[in-house]
Amino acid sequence: MRSNHEIDYRIFGEEMQCVEIELDPQETVIAESGAFMYMDDGISMQTVFGDGSESGGGFLGKLMGAGKRLLTGESLFMTTFTHTAGGKARVAFASPYPGKIIPLDLQQLGGKVVCQKDAFLCAAKGVSVGIQFQRRLGTGLFGGEGFIMQKLEGDGLAFCHAGGHIIERELRPGESLRIDTGCVVAYTKDIDFDVQFVGGIRNTIFGGEGVFFAVLRGPGKVWLQTLPISRLASRILQYSTGNRKEEGSILGGLGNLLDGDGR
Repeated sequence: MRSNHEIDYRIFGEEMQCVEIELDPQETVIAESGAFMYMDDGISMQTVFGDGSESGGGFLGKLMGAGKRLLTGESLFMTTFTHTAGGKARVAFASPYPGKIIPLDLQQLGGKVVCQKDAFLCAAKGVSVGIQFQRRLGTGLFGGEGFIMQKLEGDGLAFCHAGGHIIERELRPGESLRIDTGCVVAYTKDIDFDVQFVGGIRNTIFGGEGVFFAVLRGPGKVWLQTLPISRLASRILQYSTGNRKEEGSILGGLGNLLDGDGR
């Protein structure tokens, strides 16, 4: 028996996905602001302080929980969508950039999943959305995107979004996987997260892959993404200057002329 609201869902699309959630009367789903796409009549939308979970702690607990969300770059508020009429109604949430939506049944995943700070999309009411600090000092100093992450706790359904294609890996006890820190989307609660120096002066200076790996050690499940949003943003910024450095100054200028960018 779940303590969180039980919801049904369908995921549409391939590269720019959305998730449509079907609500029974008085069922509620919570979402990050900006994720909403559409909803049927009979659904009431309300902005709430914190994550809308029903965990204890009173106002002070909610205030601290909401304040922690600022550390992950999220808003102090979230939006709830409650079906207040009869029958069934649907509400949909869209992914913010090309990639996939990952459904996570927390009841089957041990009640807790840790994910990248910008991965959470929406969840059944009752799922707690908090933050996870990595325990090791080295991870805090050098882990980059992996230091402050979100944690999803409860026994309901939650949905995360990731860039590109999604790869799921099941790690056996003691089995480890070295990953680019930006490619880690989520992992279950028993996974041990650490960082490791790449090593080698040439790798460090000329490798172009960063100085540290994320090291995930089992047992548990890991979700990886092929296109971290940070990697996509840096590549767009690189090409937005209009200079084709990889083609040399002469060929680069000729390329710009052929593209109609010459002055």
